[in-house]
Amino acid sequence: MQRSQTNKYLQNTIQTVSPAQLLIMLVDGGIRFLRQGVEAIKEKKYSDANTYLLKTQDIVSEFIITLDRKSPLAENLLRLYEYFNSRLMEANLKKDVAPAEEVLSYLIDLKETWIQAAKQSNQQAGNVNGSNNRVTQPTVV
Repeated sequence: MQRSQTNKYLQNTIQTVSPAQLLIMLVDGGIRFLRQGVEAIKEKKYSDANTYLLKTQDIVSEFIITLDRKSPLAENLLRLYEYFNSRLMEANLKKDVAPAEEVLSYLIDLKETWIQAAKQSNQQAGNVNGSNNRVTQPTVV
């Protein structure tokens, strides 16, 4: 029963958030899974590490799929996301935390960048139409 309620809540949340908030939620998930993957490698729980690293790769792949190819930043972001996935594959194949920790630091930096960009976008939209939109910052576990 509780799981069903949680799933409905998550589904409703995903359907009602802005694209910027959804992007931040995705990167939060990537950060959380990647931290779990790093810990699993350190604890030599390689099956768990594989699961968490693959989940992180899925999130990065979602960034690639949803990338606005008309954006002037698209080509550079695409190369960056592809680099993330190659480093995550390396971490998974070699069971090495260094490549995973590198990607983790980039994801944390990207999250901050996206939060700031969303705030600026909301401020500009608020100035245009008089609204006072806010970007909520999800907590990384």
